[in-house]
Amino acid sequence: MSTPAAASLPDDPALLAIDGPIATITLNRPSAFNSIDLSIAKKLEQLGAAVEASDDIRVLVIEGAGRAFSAGGDLQTIGAAAAADTIAPVVGELLKHYHAFIETVRRMPKIVLSSVHGSAAGAGMGLAFVADLCIAADDARFTPAYAKIGVSPDGGSTVGMVGTVGVRRSLQIFLGEDSFSAQQAYDWGLVAKIVPSAELKAATRKFAERLAQNPPAAIAGTKALVYQAAVTSTRQQLDAEEEKIIDAMHTDEFRVAVKKFMSKSKAT
Repeated sequence: MSTPAAASLPDDPALLAIDGPIATITLNRPSAFNSIDLSIAKKLEQLGAAVEASDDIRVLVIEGAGRAFSAGGDLQTIGAAAAADTIAPVVGELLKHYHAFIETVRRMPKIVLSSVHGSAAGAGMGLAFVADLCIAADDARFTPAYAKIGVSPDGGSTVGMVGTVGVRRSLQIFLGEDSFSAQQAYDWGLVAKIVPSAELKAATRKFAERLAQNPPAAIAGTKALVYQAAVTSTRQQLDAEEEKIIDAMHTDEFRVAVKKFMSKSKAT
């Protein structure tokens, strides 16, 4: 049974629940379609740090309460700042905390799985795809939103997108698409699984449990190597592979697995 962590209260803008090796962060501003304001950005930074610091957590699920995953940046906050000519300090403060959370998501030695239903727009779309993997309901809709209001992407949107779909497709998505479906996102490699909306919760749990079967050293080493491969020379990448696999081979999980494999080999 999932129990909310001590860091979360029911009315908090984001909630943390931990069940065995799986943590779940729930965006909890359903009346505002989980749009990102300063309160949720600060809470996400805090909860992300707590998950990263826990040796017991192997998988982090990010989901949204209510009818949407996230509508992106809170336009009421941003609109008020624009009217008061305080864009730089207001948006700068918001993104300082939110971008710290995104950095933690990419850096933490755990697999981060976004579970998307309804709308994922702007920074909400960015969050869906900056996670390591994404599972989506068949009714999920992804909306770049940025160009429509005359701005460029933020919130890790280009971090998660470009490495997956490449430069041209990213430009197409950000500048040439009003919105796109879960099926299109799957076809482009942005979504790992599509499931019926009513089954999203159970399917997310099943996928998270499958991912959590991987030992911590395998998760941490694989995630670090995959993300650095595109920006690292062959020699440096090979050295990193050597370092990570030797570290993993010192774990009990590896010793048990090899012993099991060897005993099977002798039996055949």
